[in-house]
Amino acid sequence: MDGTFTQNDIRHIVEADKAHVWHHLTQHKPFETSDPRIILEGKGMRVWDQNGKEYIDAVSGGVWTVNVGYGRENIAKAVYDQLMKLCYFAQSAGSIPGSLFAEKLISKMPGMSRVYITNSGSEANEKAFKMVRQIAHKKYGGKKYKILYRDRDYHGSTLAAMSAGGQDERNAQYGPFAPGFVRVPHCMEYRKEELGLGHLSGRDFGIAAANLIEEVILREGPETVGALCLEPVTAGGGVITPPDGYWERVQEICRKYDILLHIDEVVCGIGRTGTHWFGYQHYGIKPDFVTMAKGVASGYAAIACCVTTEEVFEMFKDNAEDPLDHFRDISTFGGCAAGPAAALENMRIIEDENLLENCTAMGERLMGNLRALMDKHAVIGDVRGLGLFCGAELVADRETKEPVSESQVAQVVAECGAQGVIIGASNRSVPGRNNTLCFSPALIATADDIDAITQAVDAALTRVFG
Repeated sequence: MDGTFTQNDIRHIVEADKAHVWHHLTQHKPFETSDPRIILEGKGMRVWDQNGKEYIDAVSGGVWTVNVGYGRENIAKAVYDQLMKLCYFAQSAGSIPGSLFAEKLISKMPGMSRVYITNSGSEANEKAFKMVRQIAHKKYGGKKYKILYRDRDYHGSTLAAMSAGGQDERNAQYGPFAPGFVRVPHCMEYRKEELGLGHLSGRDFGIAAANLIEEVILREGPETVGALCLEPVTAGGGVITPPDGYWERVQEICRKYDILLHIDEVVCGIGRTGTHWFGYQHYGIKPDFVTMAKGVASGYAAIACCVTTEEVFEMFKDNAEDPLDHFRDISTFGGCAAGPAAALENMRIIEDENLLENCTAMGERLMGNLRALMDKHAVIGDVRGLGLFCGAELVADRETKEPVSESQVAQVVAECGAQGVIIGASNRSVPGRNNTLCFSPALIATADDIDAITQAVDAALTRVFG
């Protein structure tokens, strides 16, 4: 189409969608009597649906992706120019955008060295898991193969990624899962009673929460544990920022037991947390693997990465005579040249427009506004966040911290949508704990955008809870 839609065009699109499209994370039964939402266009922080309704997008494409906003002609042109020159060649060979992007990315990640390009966050995490397993065979006779993951963290929707998934409702009905993945407790101070650490707070709590990981390692046997995979800030599990002292102690534990540290930056990476390019950089972490996806190209092309240290990379070429010694893996669409071309231009925009600094400033404004709403609405039990990645946990009672129902959270989201603001929420993830409103507007957000988002939440909370 030429971009101009008649009512007949739109009706045809809607009917084609209802007849043939299988939407992500969606129960389709309601579409037998109602229409799905079709997003036709986006510009900056706004999108428009098939009815012409305009929304402020406070979740960057629904899943924390469109970091630099919609309608970036320069990224589209970079992708077009690259596709005309070379659309694809298997990543067993190099490409101009692939090489330049890897160089640019590594310049933002001191201590890291190598970039394995793939096409989704789930797949990027799978690559790291495979590397850990291969290292176990190469160095430890196959014994140091277990991968620890954290309660409430999420690492993807493939079966191995789900085996490392700390969200039981997302995992339900998809087992049995791959063996060798072991859960460790979460580090959420607001829910510290669940960990038996209700008597602690601040740094003391953070260290104690990390020590719970050590307890799991000792129970499993340190000689069997190869890696620990964590989000720097837990995303869909409730926007959980780590307590003071936590990451410092986690690193000590990993070094003590020779455990590789895998940081999942699929949500937090490429500026989402403000100040730094990656979430882990706020905490002085020195990882062995960093995986990323969503914001790498802001959704303008599919690209994800598994980044490693040179030490990890060297393990896969230390015996060139052995035909099984290298990393025998391929990602078909990791060879699509559009991804790194888009990612390079995406990074240039973030630098030239000072979006890390804007993310920090607007994140502080968003957190301030949410705290003001917490003073006004007793239903907000806790506010958490870093940069433009924030959450507000809703509770029926602040004393008991009893969560509100998931249906009530959905009502708040719907009320915001009726006002023309799209927000997110934890949903169908952690049993009994799907009660956090999630906010992740694009890094280009203005003060007016932030205020409009929280004004809509204020009105929605009033309508739903009084």
